[in-house]
Amino acid sequence: MSGGLNLSSLKPAQKRVDRKRIGRGLGSGKGRYSGRGLKGQKSRAGSHKMRAGFEGGQMPIYMRLGKQRGAYSKDAMPVGPHRTHTQGVNVRDLERVFDAGAEITPELLKQKRLIRSVRVDVKILGAGELTKKLTVSAHGFSKTAKEKIEAAGGSIAWLRGEPVPKPKRQRVRKRAAETEEQPEAAEPEAAAEESEESEESES
Repeated sequence: MSGGLNLSSLKPAQKRVDRKRIGRGLGSGKGRYSGRGLKGQKSRAGSHKMRAGFEGGQMPIYMRLGKQRGAYSKDAMPVGPHRTHTQGVNVRDLERVFDAGAEITPELLKQKRLIRSVRVDVKILGAGELTKKLTVSAHGFSKTAKEKIEAAGGSIAWLRGEPVPKPKRQRVRKRAAETEEQPEAAEPEAAAEESEESEESES
């Protein structure tokens, strides 16, 4: 049994590695500062529990970079995502799935498996043709989709209110410059007329 298995010949299947013991004297290699270096934030307790994206107090990169353009949802702010997303449904899908006179809602679209969730806003898009009269309720409509639904005799209903178009900015400076230039252009003509009258009187 000298070459057999016994208590004196037992060994672990994997080599054991002792844990790092810090602060146990200079001779240990991990004494004095315990491997943390000198002063600073990372030498303090709890310093490695900073939130993701924290850069020590400087302006973080997600605030330094430009933001993507896109729709905002009022019910997603202020704690929701920066940019909200929509689920698109084309009018050709409404033509294919629904009968004439149907009242379409997001819940009905989910039931017909045209959208995945009623939590995300639904936008009706204008790809394809529509010949059926439908009443469509959604969070958004493209200009083409709105025209095709109304042309087929249907109607639309905004679930979050119809967006108000932004007023176009007028170029006031250019118009002011044009009004200033007009009197100046008229002055040489008046001067020319006065010179002609003076010549006639002299003759």
